[in-house]
Amino acid sequence: MITTIVLTLIMCILLFLMIWSAAYFLPWKRLMDFFPEDIREKAIDHQPPFRTAPIFGWICMILCMLGFIGVIIYGGWDGVQRNYTYGQFFVRFLIILSGVKLFDIIGLDYILITKTNFFQHYLPETRGCAGYHNFGYNRKEQIRQCTILPFAALLTAWVCTLF
Repeated sequence: MITTIVLTLIMCILLFLMIWSAAYFLPWKRLMDFFPEDIREKAIDHQPPFRTAPIFGWICMILCMLGFIGVIIYGGWDGVQRNYTYGQFFVRFLIILSGVKLFDIIGLDYILITKTNFFQHYLPETRGCAGYHNFGYNRKEQIRQCTILPFAALLTAWVCTLF
């Protein structure tokens, strides 16, 4: 159980680093798809802080994605070493995926977007946007992702039992 909690925390840290690198280094248009409309409109022409910043941003994003894959692989490998059953694998991956989704909703959407000036610091042109006070603007997308989580955990558990 300790390993599962540690893996969940690592995934949360990786998600935060990914969001931070996208906000700071990249004027990445796809990042804006995750924001309310008024923020998206004001930040569309945001420029990187220095000329080579996008290179650092993409390197950080790729490393975070590889970290996500590494956490899942390690979680599966560790379970195989401990002779986990299908149910144990399912619970492990459901905890990891649900923990990251909970961090996404509470830590990123609620605290980072609505309660701090985190994004306004990196995207100053968005100061004063009403979207920063609109928690739940992406409710449908979050619900869709939450309904997919158990199926992703089932699939990952099944793959792990093949080894």
